[in-house]
Amino acid sequence: MLDDAEFRALTDVLHSDAPLTMGAWRNRFEEEFRDYLGVRHALSVTSGTVALEIAIGLLDLRPGDEVVVTPQTFQATIQPLLDLDVTVRFCDVDPYSLNMDAGHLAALLTDRTRAILLVHYGGWPADMDAIMRLARARNIVVLEDCAHALGAEYRGRRPGALADIACFSFHSSKNITTLGEGGMITCDRDDWAERIDRLRSNQVDGVFGKSRPSGARAPELLPWMQYSEYVYQGACESVRRAGTNATMSEAAAAVGSVQLAKLDTFVARRREIADRLDEVAAAYPGVRVQRPEDGIRHAHHLYTCFVPGGADGRARLVQALDRRGVEIQLRYFPLHLVPEWRARGHSPGECPTAESLWFEEQVNLPCHPGLTERQVNCLVDAFADSLKEVMLIPLSHGAHGGNP
Repeated sequence: MLDDAEFRALTDVLHSDAPLTMGAWRNRFEEEFRDYLGVRHALSVTSGTVALEIAIGLLDLRPGDEVVVTPQTFQATIQPLLDLDVTVRFCDVDPYSLNMDAGHLAALLTDRTRAILLVHYGGWPADMDAIMRLARARNIVVLEDCAHALGAEYRGRRPGALADIACFSFHSSKNITTLGEGGMITCDRDDWAERIDRLRSNQVDGVFGKSRPSGARAPELLPWMQYSEYVYQGACESVRRAGTNATMSEAAAAVGSVQLAKLDTFVARRREIADRLDEVAAAYPGVRVQRPEDGIRHAHHLYTCFVPGGADGRARLVQALDRRGVEIQLRYFPLHLVPEWRARGHSPGECPTAESLWFEEQVNLPCHPGLTERQVNCLVDAFADSLKEVMLIPLSHGAHGGNP
């Protein structure tokens, strides 16, 4: 995924006389990201996890508030909620997309619900029209975790511009990378953008006035001493949260800009790999693959399919793939069943669809654009041979499995 274009960008950064932080490359990357999504604000940070921590902090949740979340995601999506005295409700997932099911969501919303945290699982956008209708009717804030969804489309719009606020990850495994780690927060609210900028810049997210504190004497300020003016002239009325240093480096931002220009190529390669795996799966009865309806563009960050035969059948397939050298990681263990959330009162049976699919049917296969053609051929052959070993007799050529 990295080639001479990224190396040239790094060379430009290193050979310039410009600062290596908070400079022109970061500004350019953020501007390009805003333009790509069609949002008012895009602010870069050091990781997707940090993006989520900052974004959840903007919700100003209070004790007794309720938040509805998805169980089918990486722990970072909801982990900041463990620090808050709020009630977390897990919403079950759609059996095909593995996204938050809007039908289940409606029953979980109460007068205390303040936010909905969802993920576009694997790059398939969630049912945002239905979810946003429910949220708008109750004045609930919706946060999109778009770590998988850069390059996806939803009815002419792009994830990151579908809700109130969104977070992206540029980890080396994601759809583009900023030298291994990085993140972005997008929104249309000017007040939130100002607060995000303060938080990522090691400042305090607070309410400030202009009155000078009693006894403070300000020095005569020179033009480059504006920060001193803030210290000596400002008065803090209240503090919401302390900030941190979450500044994306200029080198990372320069690489991000190059990667963003390549995004369509990366997504096309992911789709090509997914299509080949779908073709294999279609020959076997009962194997379901992910096929979004018209108007939905899957980014294929993850390749997911569902196999028959229960937990034993899925285990045999995974073991057969492993013997053929295919590394399998099932993403993601239902979060309401991990120890820290069980300690908060959650238990089996809360999300029966997510549980049954993860424990009995779900398989994730590699789908990274960095795979060579030889590796893809080996993957496709291993998938076909493993299905043949453990599944039913293949259907005749031209028959189709997949979603009903």
